[in-house]
Amino acid sequence: MQLKPREKIAKYGPKHLESWELIALLLGTWSKGIDVFQVARKAAKVIEKKQDHLILDDLLSIASIGPVKATQIIAGFELARRHYIHDDISLQSVSDVLFQVEKYRNKKQEYLIALTLDGAKKMIRNRVVTIGLLDESLAHPREIFSDAISDRAHSIILVHNHPSGDPSPSHADIRMTQRVKEVWQLIGISLQDHIILWKKNYFSFKEENIL
Repeated sequence: MQLKPREKIAKYGPKHLESWELIALLLGTWSKGIDVFQVARKAAKVIEKKQDHLILDDLLSIASIGPVKATQIIAGFELARRHYIHDDISLQSVSDVLFQVEKYRNKKQEYLIALTLDGAKKMIRNRVVTIGLLDESLAHPREIFSDAISDRAHSIILVHNHPSGDPSPSHADIRMTQRVKEVWQLIGISLQDHIILWKKNYFSFKEENIL
């Protein structure tokens, strides 16, 4: 029998819960007729997309989430930011990057993540750029470098997962990587690496010398 989030956190700790399960715990119990787990999944998608730019109205746009529940979620994120999210995350190696994107290994959809860095290879932001269909990336260079420019980034690292189970780059992956590299050479932001995740492995364009 599948454990409920409250039971799972008591038995295994918070790291073993999905994002939507943690949100369900923040939302608590609701009146009869409302599926809190369904609402939590919708909220998790909004939070994943907005990340640091999440505001109250983003949560209020979700049916069944009112001002009280929305402010509880916002307050929880702000508390975590103040006490548990530390600055100066250094991305000097592939293993450093993998640690930051570990949660995307088992996603059933393809996520494209952009990590912007300063000149000392310290992470500025970690963003989800697009969420695509299985084995299909919907990214365009303008969607990637617009945030990098606003961050005044020195360089960027791209990461995406392969739900199919094969970390080898497709022809589309190679074309997209080359296109992004060419665009960024023009605007002065370098592409440090493009990493493809799989459940148990990864592929690094930089390590394979094809970047």
